[in-house]
Amino acid sequence: MPTDRPNILIVMTDQQRVGLTAAEGGPDTMPRVDALLDGGTRFDHAHTSSPTCVPARTSLLTGRFPSAHRVRQNSTPQDALYSSDLLDVLRERGYRLHFAGKPHMHPEPDDFDSFHGPFWHEGGPAESAEHEAFDAWLRELDHSVAHTPTPFPVDAQLPARIVDGALEALDQGGTDAAAADPFLLWVSFPEPHNPYQVPEPYFSLFDPDQVPDRDAGPEVLGRLGWRFRWLHDLIEDKRPGFDHEWRRLRANYLGMLRLLDDQIGRLLDHLGPTLEDTIVVVLSDHGDLVGEYGLQRKGVGLPEALTRIPLGMTGPGIAAQRRSELVSIVDLLPTIAERVRAAIPPGVQGRSLLPLLEGEVAPPREFSTIYVEHGYGGVSYREGDHPPLHFPYEGRSFDELNSVTQSGEMRMVGDGRHALIMDDLGEAFLYDLQEDPAQVDNLIEDPDSADVAARLYRALALWMMRVADDLPDGAYRPRTVAHNWRWAEGASEDEG
Repeated sequence: MPTDRPNILIVMTDQQRVGLTAAEGGPDTMPRVDALLDGGTRFDHAHTSSPTCVPARTSLLTGRFPSAHRVRQNSTPQDALYSSDLLDVLRERGYRLHFAGKPHMHPEPDDFDSFHGPFWHEGGPAESAEHEAFDAWLRELDHSVAHTPTPFPVDAQLPARIVDGALEALDQGGTDAAAADPFLLWVSFPEPHNPYQVPEPYFSLFDPDQVPDRDAGPEVLGRLGWRFRWLHDLIEDKRPGFDHEWRRLRANYLGMLRLLDDQIGRLLDHLGPTLEDTIVVVLSDHGDLVGEYGLQRKGVGLPEALTRIPLGMTGPGIAAQRRSELVSIVDLLPTIAERVRAAIPPGVQGRSLLPLLEGEVAPPREFSTIYVEHGYGGVSYREGDHPPLHFPYEGRSFDELNSVTQSGEMRMVGDGRHALIMDDLGEAFLYDLQEDPAQVDNLIEDPDSADVAARLYRALALWMMRVADDLPDGAYRPRTVAHNWRWAEGASEDEG
């Protein structure tokens, strides 16, 4: 019988595109992670709550969508609104809490028993002159694509330094398998997020001429929403011809995944027998365009390249299987809460996946659609607008997460085959993901797609009611149902 308080290891990457590992039908970039998840549950259709770091990570911690937890951009983690988050739930159950890596979240270092960081995309705590020199080199790269191998060894790379800190926490007894209290160890890597760089042997591991082709290049920009064109024009003005390097970008990106895999392997090896009593969660916060549409990074719209995330779990009581249900990053908190026999906190909008992890059949209605949010609020700008930004229009540096392409509101609902996207100006897009994986051909005015559009509009309305916030608590206690499966036929009331 699995313990009610298993150890928990969360391994999180940043900006990892789905489809670029062998288990996902791509190159053999992460053999160790693939082998690990072969013994557990892999969710083939997992999504982020928002393709932006801090909103997505806040959703992981709170089980709430950005419109509810109120963190809708990377600069506002301190404004997170929730009743109890993942750390609160586990602390209440007697867990020791450890963190190593990139935070980009509302908890502070003092909220953990040990904290190794913060690491960002251009460096972190440096323990040698070589570390300092590497971090300076990263800053000089300015989030661009390196065309030669990184002139520093693997030991200087941020993943290696982050795992070093995680291993130190293990060796100091904070996660000793014999200790009375279980542990949460959250290891958060800044990679494969830009800057796109990697040392040998990883730089030469994937030939740029042999990388997986992209679904669409810049030739389709005229058929996409204006945000795609606006961002492309901005980057082209700053870095003329930048799209010519997309194959080198992809080769570096694949090499970064293999580097990450090797460092994750170090961590797993060090845990040794402790893994038998540990739930391991492997996921990313959101995706990356990796050259799609002639764009790099993220920052525009809700294409699946950005909204899909890898998500897998393994450990005691978790079945070896692949699941096709549409699940979300917001589902992680209620899943862990139920697994450790804790109540799902008030205001949580995610659904516990525990019955799915144990191999049970899922209620079709509960997991037949998925929902993603985008936008900083206010009114959307238009294509010809050039308002002041938080960075200058001159020079090479830019931020794809800007007040123009992130302006207003945008929502996506999908059913696995189709995706409906709508913004605050009433512009709508309907895509057939099977026939048009690049999401280029807008079917919203297609008479043959009218029934699909009507069904997804209804699903979008239901989702937007579902994510209306139950907080703050008041005199009237909302009805709850088991696993927070609100749309499950025959869902019984939660007596707990």
